[in-house]
Amino acid sequence: MLIKNGTINTMAASGIIKADIRVQDGRIAAVGENLKEEAGELIIDASGKQVFPGMVEAHCHLGMEESAIRGEGDDVNEMSDPITPQVRAIDGCNPLDETIVNARNAGITTVAAGPGSANVIGGTFMAYKTYGVSIDEMVIQNPVAMKCAFGENPKRVYQDSRIKTRMNIAALLRETLAKTKEYIAKKEAANNDPLKMPVYDMKLEAMIPVIKKELPLKCHAHRADDILTVIRIAKEFDVRVTLDHCTDGEIIKAQVKASGYPAIVGPSLTHKSKFELANKSFTTPGVLCKEGILIAITTDSPVVPQEYLPLCAALAMKDGLPQEEALKAITINPAKILGLDKRIGSIEEGKDADIIICDSSLLDTQNIIRYTIINGEIAYQNA
Repeated sequence: MLIKNGTINTMAASGIIKADIRVQDGRIAAVGENLKEEAGELIIDASGKQVFPGMVEAHCHLGMEESAIRGEGDDVNEMSDPITPQVRAIDGCNPLDETIVNARNAGITTVAAGPGSANVIGGTFMAYKTYGVSIDEMVIQNPVAMKCAFGENPKRVYQDSRIKTRMNIAALLRETLAKTKEYIAKKEAANNDPLKMPVYDMKLEAMIPVIKKELPLKCHAHRADDILTVIRIAKEFDVRVTLDHCTDGEIIKAQVKASGYPAIVGPSLTHKSKFELANKSFTTPGVLCKEGILIAITTDSPVVPQEYLPLCAALAMKDGLPQEEALKAITINPAKILGLDKRIGSIEEGKDADIIICDSSLLDTQNIIRYTIINGEIAYQNA
């Protein structure tokens, strides 16, 4: 495949260039001017069109709460126990759900999807491409993060059983992290001697990559005090975290900046459905970005339909986020936060050929997507 004469928004150091893109074996083989056509090569004329990398969503539940089904199609929250690190998003995602098609047709090519925020520890997220019929073939990294949650949601779900206060949410997380460290120490001391090994614990096994800093905790936190608790526990146990939602991040921007942790901001295209959303605003991404904090924008789909990711970025731009940063917040920045920026998020040689060809900027509400290309294949066409 050869995409010719497009205005390429690379989301990389080369910026915006007028060039061609050659795609081979699912990857970007070359980016340059006047690339020669090869025999039998599919040619897409992108003259007068804008070309972007496929958009990336860093926090959602796409395919896990199916469209127009509710109960039967809802596999977001395993509300049988507040500590469920052993559950895996890959076992609860329906790749044939229409919401994935809608996302793909809108130019969202990779998403990080996983359990919701009912549990203190909810299970593992995965990253997958929005094209295919088998989730096992669509996944590009599994797991990509371990979900945990602070604030109103775990309190509400378990108010009649195990959780009454934010203090116990933090205590349950600390207990699990401490037990995992102890479990690791026992396994190491056993030196593979089966007679000395601790009894197998599926929950603690799932948490080992978190303690070893191989997997970040994906921390649902809206309110300022919850965000600060995330930071406190992360420093205490020396684990990696992302600040997901970060609704009050603008209030504690200095503390968020000092933490060094990235923020995945949103969903903001909703009404204030609970108290901890009182300060929800599209100004937050711009304020945090100005502080030098790595930010991405989330729809938290299905809270906001996945196809409205570029609209959320446009509204953040309207409220102060610079245009280039708004584009980064839905392409290369989420790729960096997920640790996938060597594969996705920008148009560069060697990366996955996830490409959007459209009439205008992704931030233009009148924009029309003409092609969504995923892994070098045309996944959607409206030419």
